[in-house]
Amino acid sequence: MASPKLLSCVLLLLSGSARAFMGTSNNKMAFTTTTTTSSRLQVAAADATTTDFDVMEYIMAKKTVVDKALEESVTSTCPETAKIVESMMYSLLAGGKRIRPVLCIAACEMFDGTEEVCMPTAVALEMIHTMSLIHDDLPSMDNDDLRRGKPTNHVLYGEDVAILAGDALLSTSFQIVAENTKDVDPLRIIDVITRLGKSVGPVGLAGGQVMDLECEGKSNVTVEDLTWIHTHKTATLLQVAVSSGAILGGATPDQVKALEKFALNIGLAFQVADDILDVTQSTEELGKTAGKDEDTDKTTYPKLMGLDGSKKEAQRLIDEAKESLAPFGEKAVPLLALADFIIDRKN
Repeated sequence: MASPKLLSCVLLLLSGSARAFMGTSNNKMAFTTTTTTSSRLQVAAADATTTDFDVMEYIMAKKTVVDKALEESVTSTCPETAKIVESMMYSLLAGGKRIRPVLCIAACEMFDGTEEVCMPTAVALEMIHTMSLIHDDLPSMDNDDLRRGKPTNHVLYGEDVAILAGDALLSTSFQIVAENTKDVDPLRIIDVITRLGKSVGPVGLAGGQVMDLECEGKSNVTVEDLTWIHTHKTATLLQVAVSSGAILGGATPDQVKALEKFALNIGLAFQVADDILDVTQSTEELGKTAGKDEDTDKTTYPKLMGLDGSKKEAQRLIDEAKESLAPFGEKAVPLLALADFIIDRKN
């Protein structure tokens, strides 16, 4: 059960007075958001350091811890809940790179926070992401039978149970953060929960998905339209992953803003890379149906910008993202390496 102090803070937030929490921080890192020649040199220096940083080893180490936490996150407590919990866990544990939890942990650790502090949020992020995949694959949405190389949730459990499993993962995500985040100012916890909620709302994942569906088959969709779609459908949750980790680690408001800019750019680059992979990789390599975007006449970056133009756009976004982290120096190496991984991945 949430503590009385946390509940009182919720009431404070609802009264409109809680946003002041970010004014103080124990973190002593010097910070400026100005992009200068000096900052670009800092990026280059940090980039050089990333050549000695094994990003795959880092991802796998964090993934192991995250997977264990996911396995323990939901259990059936009575026979009546067995089926819904089985459906939830089937998709939650179906594999994946766990990029959102890893980004959250990396951002938290950049401010000397710990895995333990941000793990409930990391779990919540993966639950929300999994919900979005279950719903994305439904016959009424993308109508896909394959996800991560396995049958999609509705194929095994039926469309009705799949919808409810997604709903249950979403609601459980907020419960996990509220009940299990320890040793953090409750106002920071509330800010994280608020950001998670916004990320799936009308100006988040849901709104982006609706716009994406409305643009299918249309010939007048612009790059600006596509950017709006994926800022909200894809990038927002990555942005919340990074900003939440930073908040839980003790970042100041200006530091959080810099990380939000970084994460918005890598989130858009993530989608550009996804669109490229859809036309360059096989179904076996992707673990999901290749060429699906073209089959459904979706608007994608390769469709509007061409393959070469899309690759250049992905690199531009990553370069801009890295500049946002210049003030953090070598502390940002894991995040810089993860940015490169996002556009270099093969699935």
